[in-house]
Amino acid sequence: MKRSEKAHRILAQLEGFYPETPVPLDHTSPFELLVAVLLSAQTTDLRVNLVTPDLFRKANTPAAMARLEVDDILASIKTCGLAPTKAKNIRRLAEMLVEEHGGEVPASLEALEALPGVGHKTASVVMAQSFGVPTFPVDTHIHRLAARWGLSNDTTVEKTEADLKAVFPRETWNKVHLQIIFFGREHCPARYHDLSTCPICAWASSKTRQAQEKRRDASVAKKRRPQSPGRP
Repeated sequence: MKRSEKAHRILAQLEGFYPETPVPLDHTSPFELLVAVLLSAQTTDLRVNLVTPDLFRKANTPAAMARLEVDDILASIKTCGLAPTKAKNIRRLAEMLVEEHGGEVPASLEALEALPGVGHKTASVVMAQSFGVPTFPVDTHIHRLAARWGLSNDTTVEKTEADLKAVFPRETWNKVHLQIIFFGREHCPARYHDLSTCPICAWASSKTRQAQEKRRDASVAKKRRPQSPGRP
């Protein structure tokens, strides 16, 4: 089956699973979304949604955030991974938005990527969800599933993004990237997942891939298994 044919079938299945795709990060403005996505690196969306209400009560605009001390920001986000660095980046990006963009979040991928702590994925999420510009943000779930499904060769995130853009219609990108994330979280985890019983992997992944992952999981489980008393 060609990749484009496979993507068409996957798209139909994902639409059945997730006809609606709410953005997982709570926000009310492009600035709040930008900060929330920045915070989500090495942190769960659930944790981000727990800390942002307190942060946004203190400041929910670039001008207000720029007036906060870094320690004030850190106090709200300290349970997030890499919190000290993120607090500094949030303060500095708020200052840059005020100084260089009139206190607004720019609708430009390049301008967003120039902000501290904002990588390509973060910028792509903001462009897609705040400004409706077709992008295909690739996170760990998407990278993993694209390889499992044979839609990409599992080399780099950049290659995965290009491969997925090539097989999914442009008008679906902003929705399907969320559908894949939801599917990965709920139905297709990274470890101890029998691909042969998965609604999509069962037909989309190769027999070789299924066998490789089964051997890997068995090997990991064996290493973690406690040794019997008396064994060296």
